[in-house]
Amino acid sequence: MKSTSHRDHRDHRGVVAFLCVLCVLCGSCFVASPVQAQTEDVLHLYNWNNYISDQTVARFEARYKCRVVQDYYSDNEEMLAKLAAGATGYDIIVPTGNALESLIRQKALRPLDKSRLPNLKNINPAYLDTPFDPGNRFSVPYAYTITLLGYNVQKMRELGLPTDTWAVIFEPKYLQRLKDRVTVLDSQRELMAAALKYLGYSANDTDEAHWKQARDLIIRAKPYWAAFNASSYIKELTVGDIWLVHGYSSDIFQANLDAQHAGRKFAIASSVPKEGAVLALDSMVLHKSGPRPDLALQFMDFMLEGRNSAELTNLIGSGNPNLDAMRYINPEIARNPAIFPDAQHFKHLEMLRDLNRNQRRVLSRMWTEIKLR
Repeated sequence: MKSTSHRDHRDHRGVVAFLCVLCVLCGSCFVASPVQAQTEDVLHLYNWNNYISDQTVARFEARYKCRVVQDYYSDNEEMLAKLAAGATGYDIIVPTGNALESLIRQKALRPLDKSRLPNLKNINPAYLDTPFDPGNRFSVPYAYTITLLGYNVQKMRELGLPTDTWAVIFEPKYLQRLKDRVTVLDSQRELMAAALKYLGYSANDTDEAHWKQARDLIIRAKPYWAAFNASSYIKELTVGDIWLVHGYSSDIFQANLDAQHAGRKFAIASSVPKEGAVLALDSMVLHKSGPRPDLALQFMDFMLEGRNSAELTNLIGSGNPNLDAMRYINPEIARNPAIFPDAQHFKHLEMLRDLNRNQRRVLSRMWTEIKLR
């Protein structure tokens, strides 16, 4: 999708001031009436790139006789930084759990009027009442991804390497056969979480001694990796340059589709490591600066309808917390355990929690050490 920036209120005021001066010079001052100013209903959505289908947006616009204006971000930190810098006017934002926690702590969100959300009953209770937002006072689950292993099925089979454990990206005995054919996410939280899980700790462990163990594990494996990569690894998997990645479930899904469409002689598969992994739950929230909370609640309830929710999963292979959506989801996707994990794998998944200032500073220092070694 093309990125469309939200309306800049400073530019708007400047245009109005210019028109007023022009009107005075022309001898007649025109002031727009409130009725004219609201002839078009607009919903401002700040979302991850490519995280809603065009068909879904068009259906919402047609039903509610409005227009959806979207702005995009590619990282929670980017979104939080933009809001901290003063960006306003967003009716709905779709943060991941740890970013949601930060927004709640900042008192940046409106509480939900659940009487306006009858379709909230469609959400699987496993994705409600999270530690980020107990009782879901502010958030409505939207979709999720799992951070896992993606791999070239043929190459990994030929090499006789395991695909069900984080050991394959951390242990030299495996990596020496994969040198320069492995990428890991360029994300300090995600990579540290994978290392912590492999070491037997929680992904949210904040014991500095455990962090140092994870740092050392990463530094030992780093010479065998081709790159830290959070963007082009989909293409590199698709063309066969990379054989194993630490990445997101929806990206691995897309890489396999691209390989099929390109007629590659190999398949791309994904696996949730037996030690556990990170589940990133994204939720819809109402930002306090949004001018249309009424329209935003209508959008939330619309997206809670199974058919509308399912379109995103069918488009990008995202996980779906909506039980009613399951009947509309492509059966091949619904059967994929890396997108819809069974109970055994689900209990080993964790959602990342927000860190305090001191923890972020320590982790950033360790990340710098990792990158410089």
